[in-house]
Amino acid sequence: MTNQSLFEKAQAVTPGGVNSGTRGLPQPIVWERAAGAYIYDVEGKGYLDYHAAFGPIVLGHNHPAVDQAAAAAIAQIDLIGAGTTELEIRLAEKVAQHVPSAEMALIFGSGSEATYMAQRLARAVTGRKKLVKFQGCFHGWHDYLLMNIISAPEKIGRKDPASAGMLPEAIENTIVLPFNDIESLERTVKGQAEEIAAIILEPIPHNIGCVLPQAEFVRSLRSLCDEFGIVLIFDEVITGFRHGLGGYQEKLNILPDLTTLAKAIANGYPCAVLAGREELMMRFSSAGGDVFVAGTYNGHPVSTAAALATIAELEDGTVHKRLFRLGEKARRGLQEIADRLDIDMTVAGYGSVFVPYFMSGAISRYADLLRNNTEADTAFRNEMIKRGVFMLPLAMKRNHVSAAHTDADIDRTLNAAEDALKEMMRSRGLR
Repeated sequence: MTNQSLFEKAQAVTPGGVNSGTRGLPQPIVWERAAGAYIYDVEGKGYLDYHAAFGPIVLGHNHPAVDQAAAAAIAQIDLIGAGTTELEIRLAEKVAQHVPSAEMALIFGSGSEATYMAQRLARAVTGRKKLVKFQGCFHGWHDYLLMNIISAPEKIGRKDPASAGMLPEAIENTIVLPFNDIESLERTVKGQAEEIAAIILEPIPHNIGCVLPQAEFVRSLRSLCDEFGIVLIFDEVITGFRHGLGGYQEKLNILPDLTTLAKAIANGYPCAVLAGREELMMRFSSAGGDVFVAGTYNGHPVSTAAALATIAELEDGTVHKRLFRLGEKARRGLQEIADRLDIDMTVAGYGSVFVPYFMSGAISRYADLLRNNTEADTAFRNEMIKRGVFMLPLAMKRNHVSAAHTDADIDRTLNAAEDALKEMMRSRGLR
């Protein structure tokens, strides 16, 4: 079977042929297997993978220790749906051990579920309705926060819901502010404090690549929330575990009230966590409180075992040290190539993440990224795919190094990037 023939079958039974709106590709690819740093299509072509399924693959695809733990779990127990398991207890203990703000934890199946429950809890404990989020940040598919992510220039400063069918009341009760803008933050909070239940933040807005937070901005967030009784939520679905077992909050030395974790926590198995202060978490109905929480697949033995195995691989620090070194090598190498070829590029990133923006100048918020040459950005990614290096062909999307990548893989990537950029200079007049 070919990619084309199988994808046509997919289109006949699945809307668009893919099960998520962000999985579409310019050319049909049907995946057959994955191993380490590589993914393979049904025609046998292998790709060096930097997409990493939007980030969960931190150890490498089909990591033996993680897969063995998942297999052992399913050989012993499947879904019971009542009571708890030792696996669930151990995972909650590990989260509380490693994440600075975590006193208690609830396990879910996806990051969207975790952020949904975080905002529900915040509204319950404050008795307020409004949420504050920041332009460029993504917090899941639910109505309350699905807006103002990658917005057109004319939508900046306005409500920009990302889907039809969203409740107008949900849109109305979400306030969108520019990232790293202390003045706008203080003005909004002081003016509407009695209405704001929570402020939710991606500590690094990785859904627009990699824009680093300014320390004073995050300190102001914590101070304002303390002053006005607002729940501070860190959405560490991406940053947590990929950048360190303590999440990015450990690097910032700022403790949120609630933290959401997912993606790299289980190296690709569906697992997420909502963690936070005990006095808040005890409001959930699982503890007899008045905030309803449920989920048939919460704490599934396979995913929970995978998470425990992933954490075990990360605990001695050697994996993150390797990830940071290889990530830095990729960033420095790409920037050197672009500078030598006199191409307008800023390579951003942190830890294992690297993002080549086709632009120059400082980047502190989403509006700065409107200078990015989207056409060149997407073209570069497609050129890399042609050369067997898979980067999701969407502008500004981050690339991820896993522990399975080697120095030779990074060297290959840099050689392919130079070749791709030279081809773009010849065919597109890129500068």
